[in-house]
Amino acid sequence: MFVRFAVAIVAFALSAVATAQVKIGLMVSATGPTTAIGQPQRNTGELLPPRIGDTTIDYISLEDGGDTTRAVQNVKKLIQEHNVDAIIGPSTTPNALAILDAIAESGTPLMATVGTSSVVEPLDAKRRWVFKTTQNDDLIAAALVKHMKKAGVKTFGFIGFKDPYGENWNRVFVPMAQKAGIERVATEYYQRADPSVTGQALKLIAAKPDAVLVAGVGGPGVLPQTTLRDLGYKGAIYQTHGVAADDFIRLGKEKVEGTVLAAGPMLVIDEIADANPIKRVSLRYIRAYEKLFGQKPATFGANTYDAGLILQAAMPAALAKAKPGTPEFRRALRDSVENNVRDLVGCQGVFNMSATNHNGMDERARVLVTVRDGKFRLVPE
Repeated sequence: MFVRFAVAIVAFALSAVATAQVKIGLMVSATGPTTAIGQPQRNTGELLPPRIGDTTIDYISLEDGGDTTRAVQNVKKLIQEHNVDAIIGPSTTPNALAILDAIAESGTPLMATVGTSSVVEPLDAKRRWVFKTTQNDDLIAAALVKHMKKAGVKTFGFIGFKDPYGENWNRVFVPMAQKAGIERVATEYYQRADPSVTGQALKLIAAKPDAVLVAGVGGPGVLPQTTLRDLGYKGAIYQTHGVAADDFIRLGKEKVEGTVLAAGPMLVIDEIADANPIKRVSLRYIRAYEKLFGQKPATFGANTYDAGLILQAAMPAALAKAKPGTPEFRRALRDSVENNVRDLVGCQGVFNMSATNHNGMDERARVLVTVRDGKFRLVPE
């Protein structure tokens, strides 16, 4: 009887190990002004691996509508009620910054899918739990400044969101442009939900800049450009990677023709060389997305897909050290992302994480793009 009981205990223990479960939270803004970003990210959650080896992965998705208050409520729910081991998201920079305290206090790894580098820089005690799967602003900005200089741009105007996304772009871009001999002559801001930016556009036009840089994301990123064109502005217009989606062209139509932006290679994947390893990963993601949802994903969904690839690469080392659902496992997972994610090819670039770099992307993660004949086209750098 004792032997049989002991065998039963061993069998139960082995079964528990074999069916260990990791919980990962997904935070998205699939409704509201950033729907174009959040929807493909939410959908991509269904393509993430359901298991790694003998470990099952349970994904818990919560919607915040782009609202920071809801984002804070959701992150607390994921941490306190669901006891998640890691979180992917959220979709917007303000929401990502709003949840940093909860992330740090709980010691939960966050794979941020937003653009602004301020979520991982400076790498202080709060941000040490945050990693980022979108190109940092300075990487994208460098390509835009290089194009401006080559095109003979001497002055530019800036208009961006009056939030951390737009403000950080202004902070990063202006010194880089000035160093290249390009002077800022006007600065304007607007809110994501503003129905009009006519006043700001008139001030920009009055400053007579050679070019205008718009720092917005999704649908609201289109508004300044269409307004400038409607008011007769003829100069060059540059955008950030926040509008790297077909919705930008669908909403802006002929008024976004000639736009120059820098973004991940997936935006123009058909024009990327077959030898580029990013193309193989991107096409695998695109085909899986198309099969499930009947349409091509926006590049924003790739941020979520790459987050899944990073966690998948980091998971084995963490599982070897601790049990899911514990602070020790979350700490081991965070450490594993820093120590074991090397030369990881994703859809957005090649990741090399470290204790001093929680983005880990280099020039391979960006290409220069323009809008021509209603399509995004690769621009040789």
